[in-house]
Parts: sequence; C-alpha cells; structure tokens
Amino acid sequence: MRPTIAFLASRVLGGIIAFAYLSFACEAENLVSFNRDIRPILSNHCFACHGPDANARKSELRLDIRTSALDKKAIVPAEPFESGIVNRIYHEDLSKRMPPIETKQPLSPEQKTLLRRWIAEGADYSEHWAWIPPRRSSVPTVEDMTWPRNEIDHFILAQLEEKGLSPSPEADQRTLIRRLSLDLTGLPPTPKEVENFIIDSSDDVYGTLVDRLLKSPRFGERMALHWLDLARYADSDGYHDDTARAMWPYRDYVIKSFCDNKPFDVFTLEQIAGDQIPNATREQKVGSAFHRNGPTSSEGGANPEEYRVKYAVDRVNTTATVWLGVTLQCAECHDHKFDPFTQREFYQFLAFFDQVPGDYLFRGLYAPPSIELSSSAQEAELAALEASITELKKQAKANVNSDEIVKQKLLETTELYDEFRARIPKLRIMQDVKERTPTHILLRGDFRKRGELVEPGVPALLPPLTGGKPSRLTLGKWLVDPKNPLPARVTVNRFWAMLFGTGIVKTGEDFGSQGEWPSHLELLDWLAVEFIESGWDVKHILKYIVGSATYRQSSITDEVRRKYDPENRLLTRGPRFRLPAEMIRDNALYVAGLLVEKRGGPSVKPYQPPGLWKEMAYGDSPGKAYEQDHGDNLYRRGLYTFWKRSILYPAFAAFDAPIREECTVRRPRTNTPLQAFVMLNDITFVEAARVFAERILVRGGSNLESRIDFAMKTAVARSPSPIELLILKTLLADMIDHYLAQPNDAGKIIAVGEWPVSDNLDPIMLAAWTSVAQAILNLDEMQTKE
Repeated sequence: MRPTIAFLASRVLGGIIAFAYLSFACEAENLVSFNRDIRPILSNHCFACHGPDANARKSELRLDIRTSALDKKAIVPAEPFESGIVNRIYHEDLSKRMPPIETKQPLSPEQKTLLRRWIAEGADYSEHWAWIPPRRSSVPTVEDMTWPRNEIDHFILAQLEEKGLSPSPEADQRTLIRRLSLDLTGLPPTPKEVENFIIDSSDDVYGTLVDRLLKSPRFGERMALHWLDLARYADSDGYHDDTARAMWPYRDYVIKSFCDNKPFDVFTLEQIAGDQIPNATREQKVGSAFHRNGPTSSEGGANPEEYRVKYAVDRVNTTATVWLGVTLQCAECHDHKFDPFTQREFYQFLAFFDQVPGDYLFRGLYAPPSIELSSSAQEAELAALEASITELKKQAKANVNSDEIVKQKLLETTELYDEFRARIPKLRIMQDVKERTPTHILLRGDFRKRGELVEPGVPALLPPLTGGKPSRLTLGKWLVDPKNPLPARVTVNRFWAMLFGTGIVKTGEDFGSQGEWPSHLELLDWLAVEFIESGWDVKHILKYIVGSATYRQSSITDEVRRKYDPENRLLTRGPRFRLPAEMIRDNALYVAGLLVEKRGGPSVKPYQPPGLWKEMAYGDSPGKAYEQDHGDNLYRRGLYTFWKRSILYPAFAAFDAPIREECTVRRPRTNTPLQAFVMLNDITFVEAARVFAERILVRGGSNLESRIDFAMKTAVARSPSPIELLILKTLLADMIDHYLAQPNDAGKIIAVGEWPVSDNLDPIMLAAWTSVAQAILNLDEMQTKE
C-alpha cells in the first residue's frame, strides 16, 4: 500500500523536529551547570561519605564545599586528570574505584564525562538554588507572541522553542470546563453548565467561570483534600489501639479557611501558633490543632518520655516538609548526609514543639490540652441551666429543711447540665507549659541518651529568627517572612502539582540536594514572588495559573511529544492524570444524583465490607466495631469519611489514599486489578450505577439514543462516539436478554444499597440500564482529569 501524503508529511515534520531537538542537545552539552548537572551526581554518589555529616565523613574530605575539595586535591580546576576524583572514578583497581563497589551505585559513563568536563571548565561551585531567595527574572522573549496569555506561558514557550518543540492546541470548551470544575471544586460540571459555557460568546467567559468556581463553597472542600494529607489529619489515634478521636472541627476550619481565601501567611501562623496569637480567637486556637493531628499511643506500658519525644519529632518533620520542603528528619540521629543541617539544628527546631503539657497522656477523645467548641445556642442553653442550678442552690440554702422536690430538681438539673456539656464538641489544640522544659540533643535520637542542652532556633543556612524571644509564634512569622527562600516556592509548587499532576520540582517534599532539579526554575521563582506580593492570596495564584495558555492546552499527545517529553515535564501538552480516591467516589455519587452536599460536622461511616474493623483490631480495643451510618451520611463527600489509620476506608486505600500516619506531599498513582473490582463491586459504586440508571430512564428522554446521550453528557460532558453508542446499545440489549432469563439477578442488582428503588420502573429495564450505567461510570474519563 502506498503511503499517503499526510503520512509522508508527518514523517518529514517529525524528522525536522527531531533534528532541531538533537541540535539543541549537542549545543547544551557544552554548558555544564553545577546545580543542574553536578550536584545531583555528588549528592547521590559522594555526599554520604564526603558531605555534611562529620561523623560519617571519610578522609576528612568534603565534596559539598569547594575549598575542602581543592585543599585535598580531589579537584584541580581545569586539570581533570590531575584531580583525585577523576582518577578514582576511572581507577582500574576496583577496590580503589569510587564510588565503592559495595555501595552498588556506580557512575554511568555519561556522569563520569560530566564530572571530567566540569573540572576542565574550572569546577565552579554554585550555592544550591533552593537556599537563594526567589526573585523575578526578566520574562523570556519568544518567537510566537500569539500564544502566551500571561507570563507563565513565556517561560514555558521559551524552553519549548529552544528545544524545537511547540505547545499543543487549546483544549475544546467541554474539556476546559470539566478540567476547571474538577480542579477547583472536585466535582464535574452539569450538562447545563457545559452548554451555557459553550454558547456564552462574551469575551471573558473563561475568567467568569473561574471566578464562579473559586467562589463556590466546594472550592474549600477541594483544597482541604490535599491539605489534610499534609496535616496528617485522621479520625483515629493510630498505633495498635487506633481509637477514635474528635478532630473534625480542625478539618472544618481548613475548609472554611480556603473558602474565605484566608491569606496563606495568616493560615500558616494559625497552624503553627494560633494559640499564641495575642487575644487569640477560638478559630485561631482551632488552627493550632494542626500539630495535634499526629498519631498518639494509648498503650498502657508506654514510656511517657519516649512518646513526648516522638510527638515533637513528628511536628518537626511535618513543619519542615510542609513549609520548607526539606528532609530535616534526616538530622535526628546525626548531621544530615546531603544537606547542610546539623543534628544540633534539628533539636533546636524541636525545642519549639516539645512544650505541650500532658503530651504523654494517651486516653480520651479530647486528650488535653483541648478547647470546647460550643455554638451560641449551646452557650445559651448552658447559661440557662447554670442560672437554674444557681437558683435551686439558693432555695436549698435558704431553707435547710427544704422539701425533697427542690433537692431532686437540683440533682436532675445538675445531671442535665453535665450531660449537655459532655455533648459539646471539644478539640485537641496546642498549648505550651508555663515553665519551659529543657530540650537536649538526643544522642543517636535515643530519648534515654541526653546530650547538650539547646534553645529554640532555626537552621543557620536560612535567615535568622527575629521578633523577640523564640516561640512557636516567632517561628510562624519566620516561616512566612519574604526573606525565607523556601515557603512560597514550596507552596506554589504544590499548587502547580495539584493542577498539572507533577510540581515544577517533582520532589515536592524535598527541595534539597537529593531533590529533583526544577523543570522551570525561573518560573517557580516568578510564581513564588507573585504569591508573596499578592498578599499570599491562594485564589489569586490559582486563577493566574489556570488562566495561562499552558494550562489550557489539550492533553492529547502524539509521537513527537511522547518521545521528547514523555513525562510532560516541558509542558508540551495539558494535564491528564487520575483523580484522587475521594474524588472518584464523589464523582460517581454526583453523577448519579446521590451526593449529599452537607458541609462540616462529625465524620461519617458509609458502606464498607462487614467485619473488617473487627478482623484487623488489636485485642479488645474499643475500635473494633464499625457502626455504619444510614441515610444522608452514606452519600457525603469523601473528605468527611471516617479516616481510621490502621484500616483505611477500602475504596480509598485501593486508589492510593494515604493512612496519614505522617505528612504526605505526593500520593502515588498505581494501576491495579483491585481498582476495577472496587468500581464494579463496591456497594457505593453499584448503588450509584442503579440510581444513575433511574435518572437516565426518568430524565434522559424517551428513546435509546437520547438516554445514552444524556448519560454520557452527565458523566463525562460529551456525547458518545458512534462506536460507543453501538457498544452501549449492544450491552443494553444483551443485559435485557440476560435479566429476562434470570429475573432474580435483576432483583439482586437493583436491591444493592439503601437508596429506595423506584416503584415506577420495570425491574428488568432498570437492572439492564444499571449495567449500562456501570459501564459509563467505569470509563477512564470518569476517573481522569483531561
């Protein structure tokens, strides 16, 4: 068969692009960057023995500091073959070759060549990029001035043009509204919203949509989903007993903060030290519960001091990860092997967090210190009961021989008061002891081996702490000081990862030497400065990103993009990746018309396999029985589901939700057969399919084609393709035949779940359409943002 003109043209075009890309690669080979090319090699292969950790250092050689490397002749600038490092990496004697064979981390030929060329070029060192405060660089000039919509696009396009690549076309409007709705609210658009967006011809229809979505109360729930991973929020204590706790008011505080667009610097201060803000409000104190979210033990024989230290270590690691993007935990037992953090600095940082009274107490929903969270109505009721008790006590005191009626009334009112007060929600919060407990360096991290006494402080490589006596309050202010090079970068990188699937720095939890080089460093710095100068305005920075042409690209790829940008690190196309576990469930419920959008309140317990908690429980722990909810609580959004650390809600576990024993920055995205089993057999999804089928039959029109069209538009915001229409028609016909032959099967599938079955629909047709609805709910598009 002769090749078509289109085929030949595509081959020629591909060859031109490939040639341009290879030409650039050859040119770039002449430019060795220490931070981009050399530091990762030294960090991964050399720093463990020749880096910051003095106790592990061999031959007194440091390769992370240029002067040490030069003094030891490990590096002789411009003379690679006079340099000890080059001689050792090429040494013929394997026992003398570096890195040592036993490390099983040999250098590749390309890495050896890079080291040799770097030394030949003068062996210049550069300060690690993340330790330098971000600044706005000049916006790059680009050849195609018609594509950029804002500065983001200049940074992206400049790099693409350098590599001989081009961005993808803009996605169609149906894709864009669905992408925006999922990103900013966590839920898909309705067919009506899609059609209105398409027919709206106003100039700023896109911006208007973004503004509407950002104002939606759903926005707070969407943003909270990710923050709760960072905060290691859960409804149980963890460890072996894993008993219930009442932390949901903190979750509601997070949702409200994002809905209200609370400036991120204020949000930070409340999380770190809300209780220490002068004249702190109840909301600010609730914010401080961030550091009461960690796991706590209820083991009777546990050593109190051991767990007091464990909890403080958890707070150090979480704070450093969330706001600094560094692995400070690696300095708990010794100096950090890769980054310039000492063990002393780790315990100076820990000294901010080890002053919580009763931190070693393990019992109760509201382990102290805690705060009551009574509503105005509850406070009024309590005041009325207190007044009644006071009056009854006066009556009893006025007449010692008062009758039994008064005494009985006083007893009943007092009991009522106690019962009413016990029902008022309480929340574990942060609070420091009045007299400071000394903090010591713990040798090898062992709580029994105290070393030197230390005071609260921050790592020396970062700006100094200011604002008076060190406290969590001064630490919170330090974290959002514009001079601090890390928090703004780390935060906008997480926003970018939420929208694009991967951050500009892929390793969002590690901006240090072991972290990945930023794909677009100047863009990251631009966004960080924009975030700070906007007043740490979360909605502003999100609107800025989603307003870019980069975000609006189609996610459809081709052979050239797959070859030269396989992970989309250059942003040659739009984002496409699987939704978080909670959103997969939420979307199924929403499409079915089942989702109950009640906001806040205690966590709920939807369907899950019976006996699971009992099977996994430790001994006779009080958390053995799973008491499933009923009614509306079966259909709430996923972030309101009871989060038990030892036995995560199964549908969430299948789709990679974390157990939240520690701070989680990036969820993995696995692809396993178990996920298909969940989608096809979990009660929630089967019931959603049946109720969706009822919706299709009632609202989808009177003929087969209109019903399938309604179903597809409701689920994935588009009409079916001809082949999809044929497949779904065939499936429906086959299932009708099956259920006519096996009516008991029809009765079983439509009986799944507690939502009432419509009496007005033929059970056979409802069961058959349930199978069609299941097929649609299991489409890749239902689980994917495109």
